[in-house]
Amino acid sequence: MLEIRWHSRAGQGAVTGAKGLADVISTTGKDVQAFAFYGSAKRGAAMTAYNRVDDKPIMNHEKYMEPDYVFVIDPAIVYTADVTVNAKENTIFIITTHMSKEELIASQPKLEGKMVYIVDCIKIAQETIGRAIPNTPMLGAFMKISGMYDIEFFKESMKRILAKLPQKIVDANMLAIQRAYDEVK
Repeated sequence: MLEIRWHSRAGQGAVTGAKGLADVISTTGKDVQAFAFYGSAKRGAAMTAYNRVDDKPIMNHEKYMEPDYVFVIDPAIVYTADVTVNAKENTIFIITTHMSKEELIASQPKLEGKMVYIVDCIKIAQETIGRAIPNTPMLGAFMKISGMYDIEFFKESMKRILAKLPQKIVDANMLAIQRAYDEVK
């Protein structure tokens, strides 16, 4: 079973991102879950979202997991929450930051020895979508690192999911996904 934990602040799109990823995965015949855990339900409060993916029915509905991937879409959360909690030896961390990987790890020693990838999802979102909603760029980075799906298949699937939005927003999200795919390090 593949498990993903998202760290975010309410309003940054982690729940929508988790649900969008689940929607794409569900079209490929896999069983999938997407759910969230909120502390305070107000915009800006720290929160987590989760995905589980398996070839067989998923009977586990707990929020506790040993994630294969940890997505951190708000850079400050690296310092205010333990994003490494319950991580496995081979958990992959994809973290939104403007810092280099070396600077990030030096500033947060808990990441030392972890498999860390960085991408500035907030900058990408601001430059493409016009708002700091870094969920779709994070998914672009995930597609590159995981190799789960071909990027063109993923973008076409996301176009279907985002179809209720104005076309210029859909197009902007496609640019954000592609940029993060290309820029993740």
